Amino acid sequence: MNGRIHSIETCGTVDGPGLRYVIFTQGCLLRCQFCHNPDTWKLNKGKEMSVSEIIHDIKTYLPFFQASGGGVTVSGGEPLLQLDFLIELFTECKKLGIHTTIDSSGGCFTRSPQFMERLEKLLPLTDLILLDIKEIDPVKHKELTGLSNEHILDFAQYLSDKNVPVWIRHVLVPTISDNDEDLTNLSAFIKTLKNVEKIEVLPYHKLGIYKWESLGLEYKLKDVEPPTEERVKNAERILGS
Repeated sequence: MNGRIHSIETCGTVDGPGLRYVIFTQGCLLRCQFCHNPDTWKLNKGKEMSVSEIIHDIKTYLPFFQASGGGVTVSGGEPLLQLDFLIELFTECKKLGIHTTIDSSGGCFTRSPQFMERLEKLLPLTDLILLDIKEIDPVKHKELTGLSNEHILDFAQYLSDKNVPVWIRHVLVPTISDNDEDLTNLSAFIKTLKNVEKIEVLPYHKLGIYKWESLGLEYKLKDVEPPTEERVKNAERILGS
């Protein structure tokens, strides 16, 4: 089984507990205006890598995972676009006793029988999901990402019903997703979920602008500056993180 991979980070510290072997998959359906990896969007790009090839590399880092309480995180792009690859990869990880995490926006979630059949095979192999909720208001979410968020919130509810451990992540973008009313509504939604272990506020940054320019894409947020420490703390207070 091959996966289409954008890149790999061998000692990640921000995508789950402990030191992480982070696999960035290729392909995403969202078009977030603040995305710092727009080069992951296209489905047919990246490098094909086999599960056995990746597992062979992962094994060299096992002592670091075990010492730090870390493991393997699959991010993106959108990992759930490659469910069969994830199932095989996490099956092999579990044979080695490795903690498994998926970083997902839920942007491709659907309750179609084909998708759900694969997802229900994957979830028992998954220890944690980092779920990005970009914006609680569906109209603003569509403007920010290109898609509405109904299916993403449905995914969050589904994970709660299945009691899959989740960390909720929210990128705080001044003038867009940094709005007290929306943050309050997001907090109210999160409180309906029974599986949330942690809430992370991720301050917007402009580190990916050069990628947009190199791809010939217009970066619409070029005049938006990162949030102040005060606004980050305000969001953390409202969301209870």
